[in-house]
Amino acid sequence: MKKWLSIISMGVIIASLTACGSGESGKADQSTTKEGKTVLTLSLLESSPFYKTLEKKFEEKHPDIDLQIHESKDYEKYRNTTNTAMLSGKGMDIIEADVLPLNEYVSKGFLLDMNDLLEQEQTLNKDDLQTTILDGLKVNEGVYVIPSGYSFSVFVGDGDMLGSANVKFDDQTWNLKEFEQVSKEVIQKNRGADELYALADYPPEYLFQEMLFTNYTAFVEASAKKAKFDSPEFVDLLQQAKKMSDDKIITSEVAKAGNQLFYSSRIGSPTDFIEGPYTIFDNPKLLQIPQAGEVGDRTGARVVPLSQFVINAKTPVRDEAWKFITFLLSEEAQSIQERTGFSMLKSVNEKMINDLQEKVKSGDYTLSNGEQAKVSDEQFTVFKQIVESADQYVELDAKVLNIAREESYAFFSGQKTAEEVAKLIQNRVTTYLNE
Repeated sequence: MKKWLSIISMGVIIASLTACGSGESGKADQSTTKEGKTVLTLSLLESSPFYKTLEKKFEEKHPDIDLQIHESKDYEKYRNTTNTAMLSGKGMDIIEADVLPLNEYVSKGFLLDMNDLLEQEQTLNKDDLQTTILDGLKVNEGVYVIPSGYSFSVFVGDGDMLGSANVKFDDQTWNLKEFEQVSKEVIQKNRGADELYALADYPPEYLFQEMLFTNYTAFVEASAKKAKFDSPEFVDLLQQAKKMSDDKIITSEVAKAGNQLFYSSRIGSPTDFIEGPYTIFDNPKLLQIPQAGEVGDRTGARVVPLSQFVINAKTPVRDEAWKFITFLLSEEAQSIQERTGFSMLKSVNEKMINDLQEKVKSGDYTLSNGEQAKVSDEQFTVFKQIVESADQYVELDAKVLNIAREESYAFFSGQKTAEEVAKLIQNRVTTYLNE
């Protein structure tokens, strides 16, 4: 499993954080159909089999509502037309907002706060909801976003090498410097005829980007439109990523089997706990991703919400829009096969993991390399704990991340110093934030 694919996947998801929507972002003129049904509009960047199934099941449950899906398939058009429609007081009733500037929309009163509706809703089992995800998505204590699911990012380590080296560390609190030190010690104790690396197929710019994703709020204060890329901490991050490559702790080369200690992985389904980790390591250990600087205790993995839905504050069909949101959070909708990611319901996640556990125990699950997966019951318990506790969410701005990525290459290629690159990033980001 290549790190570049992980970075690309993350980049695609983060790119979603800046633009999404419908090709026709204005509200449909008709509020009812000729059959007398109430029209409810849903704006998507791009439809999929999941949405088609969701539409069918929702309308079966609510035959008095005509759910009309509008898609754009064009990132820039979706973002621009949605922004224009919302500024003019129009826009669709429900909007997929993965790529829209949510904080800005909230500050301008464009979105409905669903907190009270959620608290008062009798059809939802609150104890079954993944409230850690919803709480992590709150803006000013308001619930403006409901995702259809989520994924999260972890580090996967070689449990056998880490165990034999007997190096003590706490992945709940470790930072990049401690990760470097742990890697050095484990490499030294396990070094054989071949080179051993902490991360393989992993150039320093990948490590830099991973750390920037994880530590975004340390360098960007979006609400105040301030950036801190010219800080000593950011300069140190650039220099440390390069040093770890120079010292051969990480390498851009593809290592042989058994010649890397860790890799970064996005977990988007129960099978992701097994397919990647148990293909690469006999005894994989799931860990938190290190942070760049000093950090306190963390409770869960870094979350990526999927298909985030908001309700237009000016929709004339608020009740119908809320019915869609509650249906989205129902067991029927969350169990739709085409839905991606982990569920917003604990019971659905537990069932998915239990079903996978039974397949593994019965020998019906084989890895992509053709071998049977050997996963203990204790590990499945760990999987459930990770899924339920994942809660580290930060709204990332794709434009900011792209600026940092573009300018960082000049440092990693030796064309500019870390200080020069940090200043360039600071100036460009500051200009962008204040546009």
